[in-house]
Amino acid sequence: MTAKKILVMKFGGTSVETPDKIHQAAQRIKATFKKGYHVVAVVSAPGQMTDELISLAQEIVSNPDKRELDMLLATGEQVGIALLAMAIKARGIDAISLTGPQAGIVVDEFHTHARITHIRTSKLRQELHRGRVVIVAGFQGLNPREDVATLGRGGSDLTAVALSAVLKASHCDIFTDVRGIYTADPRLVPQARRIPRISYDEMLELASSGVQVMQPRSIEMAKKFNVPIRISHALDMQDTGSWIGEVKPMEEAVVTGLALDKNQVKVTLRDVMDRPGTAAELFTAIGQAQVNVDMIVQSAARGTTNDISFTVSREDLAPTLKILSSVQKKMRAGSVEKDPRVAKISIVGVGMKSHAGVAGKMFKVLADHRINIQMISTSEIKVSCIIAASQGKSALQLLHKAFFK
Repeated sequence: MTAKKILVMKFGGTSVETPDKIHQAAQRIKATFKKGYHVVAVVSAPGQMTDELISLAQEIVSNPDKRELDMLLATGEQVGIALLAMAIKARGIDAISLTGPQAGIVVDEFHTHARITHIRTSKLRQELHRGRVVIVAGFQGLNPREDVATLGRGGSDLTAVALSAVLKASHCDIFTDVRGIYTADPRLVPQARRIPRISYDEMLELASSGVQVMQPRSIEMAKKFNVPIRISHALDMQDTGSWIGEVKPMEEAVVTGLALDKNQVKVTLRDVMDRPGTAAELFTAIGQAQVNVDMIVQSAARGTTNDISFTVSREDLAPTLKILSSVQKKMRAGSVEKDPRVAKISIVGVGMKSHAGVAGKMFKVLADHRINIQMISTSEIKVSCIIAASQGKSALQLLHKAFFK
């Protein structure tokens, strides 16, 4: 292959949801190709097609078989890649669309949330060498049983970053319906500011805390393989966007951004025996079901028992309750309670490591406005609190005002 640089361009569902937007994406790809790049474009399912396919499956059966669900969901991206390839060819540029398996993306055996194990790049490199733009279906790969498996919500981001890593792309462009990363969701906080550059660690914490611009797993991979990422608006050719990568300013801001996550449910297991190994037994069982637990709080012992509360995403609630039903009997624990009326509010910033009192300031702002904190979780660069969902928007606005005067 020639020494031309490779650029991976990822187009989200909102960027290819109409014929006009597909043509605009094709025009952007053509302009990049004409600048001398080898172009690999990763495409999501157009618009809300994935959600529509899930709804369709659930009309057939309430709990669809995961293998067959993956077979269904993978078709959404195939619609997107074929249409975009057609639009690029209509502009006089040779292009070829490839599914995830055709592109050599190999994943593990876990349907609906598979992980990429490796990528066979021979076909990709062969097509690039022929001077073609290669359009790859995001969100999917081939598992050891030679079945299609999907990568979970936001999996096209992961596809794009993984391809950038193995192809040693100059960087990975993510095109979406926002103009980059902001200090808070601008739809909820009109005063939010765009962040020109943000570190992998800060972006990972924000993504894990509810900022839906990129999938957290994709940020983990970008950091591991040092893939620079630019997020910008798909329809604005002049948008400079936000860069995610290694950031080494003279002195970091104390707080870089805030996040509000309403996709949380608090689950409590009452009257658990207060003895060594109980928590390990409980969360091992949950982990074996591929459920990710976020925040955990164990109450003080009341005699020989205590309560354990934790949070999971709404989509993980059903399998969590199923596991707890079994664990509850085995442990002879008390009732299982769930509370979906909660939200997680988080502040993130690498500067928090060297500045004392940041958490205290956050707690005081919430207390001054009678916003009760139900759970707390901290790391070196993040403080998160579970609060009532009804107070989430006001909490976000108050904290943004306090930290970004």
